[in-house]
Amino acid sequence: MRLLRSTDLALRVLMRLAVAGESSPTTREVAADMDVPYTHAAKVVAELRHQGLVDARRGRGGGLSLSAKGRTASVGGVVRAFEGDGDVVDCEGGASPCPLNSACRLRGALRRAQEAFYASLDPLTVADMVAAPTGPLLLEIGRAS
Repeated sequence: MRLLRSTDLALRVLMRLAVAGESSPTTREVAADMDVPYTHAAKVVAELRHQGLVDARRGRGGGLSLSAKGRTASVGGVVRAFEGDGDVVDCEGGASPCPLNSACRLRGALRRAQEAFYASLDPLTVADMVAAPTGPLLLEIGRAS
């Protein structure tokens, strides 16, 4: 399974904010730290705000911070929210559905594998993801910009 770029970035933004301490980096600063286009980072931050994981303040002294919900967010939950609950494969196929669709066992097996993937991420929190050595490295990335 391959994650969408937005899912990957969402997790990295949450991790970056988890080690921000009292500072409140802007979306532009986070985009620079993560070496991604600002527009992509802004879309991801907007979705994280919509999910209640990130707080954003505008103006002087503004910036981004993790919400209380964001600090304890399940990595599996974040991945599910960004990836959606669609099937791994498109058996309906639009104009040409799979001829095995009515009797195929693969679709169910892939669905179970997808759920096992999410389930393996469910117990992990954003805090778990920034434990050493990751957290200190994220702090260095933020200082280098």
